[in-house]
Amino acid sequence: MICNLCPRRCGAERTETSGAGFCRMPAGIVAAKAMLHHWEEPCLSGTRGALCVFFTGCNLGCVYCQNGSISRDDFGKPIAAERLREIIDDFVARGAHCVDLVTPTHFAPWILPALEKPLPVPVVWNCGGYESVDTLRTLEGRVQVYLPDLKYADAKLAAELSRAPDYFDVAKAAIDEMLRQTGPYRMGEDGILQSGVIIRHMVLPGQLDNTRRVIDYVASRFAPGEVLFSLMSQYTPQISATGALARRVTGAEYRAAVEYMRACGVTDGFVQEKSSAKEEYTPAFDLSGL
Repeated sequence: MICNLCPRRCGAERTETSGAGFCRMPAGIVAAKAMLHHWEEPCLSGTRGALCVFFTGCNLGCVYCQNGSISRDDFGKPIAAERLREIIDDFVARGAHCVDLVTPTHFAPWILPALEKPLPVPVVWNCGGYESVDTLRTLEGRVQVYLPDLKYADAKLAAELSRAPDYFDVAKAAIDEMLRQTGPYRMGEDGILQSGVIIRHMVLPGQLDNTRRVIDYVASRFAPGEVLFSLMSQYTPQISATGALARRVTGAEYRAAVEYMRACGVTDGFVQEKSSAKEEYTPAFDLSGL
């Protein structure tokens, strides 16, 4: 296929045997792990965990990615849509509260057949926020929860760290489309999110101004009760990191971000403990569960 699934619209020719384009992925699904994950937001993990399927490749190029072995180094194996559905059904039978598809955008056409038959739990589209509205529209009715990042409001920072200077404008349009599809968030009686949008933002060391600008946007754009906001402290420096990215977010930085968020009236959502910034919270990508 000639691929224009993501906002980069690189027009790469992806075949079943050859990867191409920014994501370097072939036509078809490539994944690195499936697991019950207990460290997503509480309304997703619940008491029994969320089924997380981690897909290989990415349409962003974040220099600090904590899943670099799959997003940059392309570790994973091909699986058919039929096999993906078998994995989903197995984990749902084991009690998974939701089906959390992690970085799935560049595989959207091949994932959709696995979602044709309705599931008894929500399907979560867990993505970097750099999404094509056209691609998102193909998911309507198959995805109940959108979990996008809103990484940057600063175009220069987005260009430097993720090679996406248009990130903010693209992500704003994508999140608007997600909210159009789901409507205001809706919780079940068990505290599990049944439908809606959770916007994630990870505080980066030395980039509080960017975080404040993201919070300003969320506070001004969305009314209380429309979306959930997850302010994350879990940044973990990678071996190749330099400058401020070579250190963790300080307690003072994260407290300042939380205080700013609350002062702006953003109260629907989640904050993290500083203990979340540990390497062990990054799964071992070993093809297990596939």
